[in-house]
Amino acid sequence: MALSSTIFKAQLDLSDLNRNLYQSYKLTLARHPSENDQRMMLRLLAFALYADEALAFTKGISTTEEPDLWLKNDSGDIELWIELGQPDEKRIRQAHSRARQVVIFSYGDRSLIGWRQQLDASIKRFPSLKIVHLSDEDLQQLARLAEKNMQLHCSIQDDEVFIGNDAQMVQLKLQAIS
Repeated sequence: MALSSTIFKAQLDLSDLNRNLYQSYKLTLARHPSENDQRMMLRLLAFALYADEALAFTKGISTTEEPDLWLKNDSGDIELWIELGQPDEKRIRQAHSRARQVVIFSYGDRSLIGWRQQLDASIKRFPSLKIVHLSDEDLQQLARLAEKNMQLHCSIQDDEVFIGNDAQMVQLKLQAIS
C-alpha cells in the first residue's frame, strides 16, 4: 500500500522590504512521504522569497516534469522555475529551456562544493540561473517551525530572512552562489 502525502496548512504574513510587498497568503503544502520537514519548509521559504498570487506549488518531488514551484503567465508560459536541492546539468538545462528564469535553492553543506565544481564549466551557459544556498544549520532551524497548522510571520530584507511564529523567530542568511 502506497503512503499518501501529509497536508500542512500555513498562514504566511509576509513583509518583503526588497520588493515593497506586504501580503498574507493561505498556503496548502502536501509533504510527500519521502520528503522531510526541512525540505518542505524550504519550499515554503522559496514561496516567501518569490511570493506572487500566480506562484504555485507543483507535484515536485513526485514528478520529473515539474519543478517544486513555478510561476506561469496568463498564456501558460513558465516565467519562474524554482528547484530545490542539487540538480544535475541535464535537469538545469531542461528548466532553462522551459522557463524565463530558474532559481535553485541548494542545501547540503557537505555536497555543495562537489556539486558546484561539476557545474562550474557549464553554468555560464545558463544566464537566467540563480543559485541560493541555505546552510544545514539554518535549514534545521527552519524545520523546527513545521506544524500541521502554521501561523508564520516572515520579514525579508536584502539577503536576510526573519521567519517565525508566536513562540520563536529564526534568522536565516541566504548565500547567493551564482
